[in-house]
Amino acid sequence: MSTYTSTLGGRTHRFDGLARLLSAASPERSGDRLAGLAAESAQARVAARWALADVPLARFLAEPLIPYEDDDVTRLIVDTHDAVAFAPVAGLTVGEFREWLLSDAADASALAALAPGLTPEMTAAVSKLMGNADLVAVARKVRVVTAFRSTIGLPGRIATRLQPNHPTDDPAGVAAALLDGLLLGSGDAVIGINPATDSPKAVRDLLELLDGVIRRYAIPTQSCVLSHVTTSIDLMAAGAPVDLVFQSIAGTQAANASFGVTLGLLDEAYEAARALGRGTVGSNALYFETGQGSALSADAHHGVDQQTVEARAYAVARRYEPLLVNTVVGFIGPEYLYDGRQILRAALEDHFCGKLLGLPMGLDICYTNHADADDDDIATMLTMLGVAGASFVICTPGGDDIMLNYQSASYHDALYLREVLGLRPAPEFEAWLDGIGLLDERGGIRSVAGTAHPLMAIGKELAA
Repeated sequence: MSTYTSTLGGRTHRFDGLARLLSAASPERSGDRLAGLAAESAQARVAARWALADVPLARFLAEPLIPYEDDDVTRLIVDTHDAVAFAPVAGLTVGEFREWLLSDAADASALAALAPGLTPEMTAAVSKLMGNADLVAVARKVRVVTAFRSTIGLPGRIATRLQPNHPTDDPAGVAAALLDGLLLGSGDAVIGINPATDSPKAVRDLLELLDGVIRRYAIPTQSCVLSHVTTSIDLMAAGAPVDLVFQSIAGTQAANASFGVTLGLLDEAYEAARALGRGTVGSNALYFETGQGSALSADAHHGVDQQTVEARAYAVARRYEPLLVNTVVGFIGPEYLYDGRQILRAALEDHFCGKLLGLPMGLDICYTNHADADDDDIATMLTMLGVAGASFVICTPGGDDIMLNYQSASYHDALYLREVLGLRPAPEFEAWLDGIGLLDERGGIRSVAGTAHPLMAIGKELAA
């Protein structure tokens, strides 16, 4: 194990191993403090960053944070590393890599070519040397485009996940939230429901409900019921209308095991989803969610700080060419991200690292009701991530998910973001909105009065 030192204010700080150096260099967050990994002081944190800036990027290939023989995510990272793609930055230190990322040389094409050569640990390391504005500036330059029935990630556009959850999966309740979202121009990334139960029948009922609406109204989007991957595999084999296969993932083998997931199981789901061929403009058919703190909550972090472990989850996602990846930044709770400031920092880090690794990153910009955060924090995060070029955001009716009991962005928040930043929906969805009379002459969403609009029938049909 290597030792890293830095002298600051006449005191020499010593960090044994890359994992300890990375955790000490991390911005303050409650999860690392809970795990005993946070820097002992602000001075120690600065000293760790000075030392980290001098670490060669290549060192992360020579010194895995979690042993190769103990962890299949480590093996995935090492075995799939593209040395040719890495070559342009192979001689840089972490600090020099930061300067290069902020330079004009690191344009969209250079960053796309570099992505297969970066490991998650490299992206996490450089993020720890960057301010919030740096994370926005670099992420904004990265373009990752994916497609299924709509195209996600094009310049000048931001998509939304319409999330019509209901505590009992009641069709009338789902219909109300679904109709609300469609009339407000939401749903081009996915119409995605978190089911109240993971029973195959309940999941299939929701899949058929969504599939019926999408087909009847010719909506160029995709559906997803966020059941466990094993349920999705069984339902695909039984002929259920599965568009996207969903799974929560994490950055270590042990953390994924706590979700009941292995890489082999994800391989099976990937092949099954692609074989269905349900996409019309593309074939990216998987959807992953992640979040800082999941590995620590499962005692599966191996002494690695929560942000670096989170970045490792993106190596898992990258293997399967997903349509969508989002970090649910504030959902796990204040034990891991204490307040709005920590949640914002985590959101920017996750988005930055995911995009550098070549992923179509979106966010559930959210907080639990016992965190020190409020709706102004949601607005701040939403605006900054819109500027940073997020592929999509998750939207709930009124910003309040009545099934999962947390606060998120609303359908109206997405309209705000599109208006102030001049962003538009996915092109196929935008054309559909125009075709059904929901776009006004400025490209905004037209108000619908009464029950005359054809979409109003959705509520009656699903309630029946």
